[in-house]
Amino acid sequence: MMYPKRETRSAKMARDNEEKSRAGDKYSILLPTYNERENLPIIIWLICQYLDKSGYNYEIIVIDDGSPDGTLDVAKQLQKIYGEEKIVLRPREKKLGLGTAYIHGMKHATGNFIVIMDADLSHHPKFIPEFIKLQQEGNYDLVSGTRYIGNGGVYGWDFKRKLVSRGANFLTQLLLRPGASDLTGSFRLYKKSVLENLVARCVSKGYVFQMEMIIRARQLNYSIGEVPITFVDRVYGESKLGGSEIIQFAKALLHLFATT
Repeated sequence: MMYPKRETRSAKMARDNEEKSRAGDKYSILLPTYNERENLPIIIWLICQYLDKSGYNYEIIVIDDGSPDGTLDVAKQLQKIYGEEKIVLRPREKKLGLGTAYIHGMKHATGNFIVIMDADLSHHPKFIPEFIKLQQEGNYDLVSGTRYIGNGGVYGWDFKRKLVSRGANFLTQLLLRPGASDLTGSFRLYKKSVLENLVARCVSKGYVFQMEMIIRARQLNYSIGEVPITFVDRVYGESKLGGSEIIQFAKALLHLFATT
């Protein structure tokens, strides 16, 4: 008869310390918003549903860039419902770019991990516990949602939008070999210190910013995990991707190719 091996004292201590460390983890979810009054109540409700059920300690930081549709007023009502500890409002007077929104949000984040995601319901909060689980298993510096491996996918895009996204990823893979499958996605989990370092080094804005973050992470030898996600085109409002963002992407790609 075989008996299970007894856990050594050192192994038990290591496991206990790891569990204590995880119990002390806090996740700051950054939600940059611009004209998201219809989507904000739904995305916040979903985040709370999945994070409360999983038992993680978290806060949601809403960074509204002067939305003319009253997004900030909606956020204030949500703060009354969920409490000031859960919903942290850090608005700005006008639209200043995604990178600066993250910097602004990080200054007020009290978590040691940061989740970045869109507020337009294209990123489902059900994947956040999967990000956290993978990060804990591999101690990754960042975990990125990917639409292009496993059972990941995109729903609601027309052919042109799919072509732009696929083409952007293909060109980036070809020229820069970043070691990640989805370069333009914006649904990720970072160690806070890692995100601070990456943001400080990035020079791109808008659509290109997420791609540069992955490239810089590779340069600095940060470990990257990937979780397949389903991306759904925004439910309310209009897409913010236009011709100018595509031109910016092409210019930034060539810049990164020449400098990395």
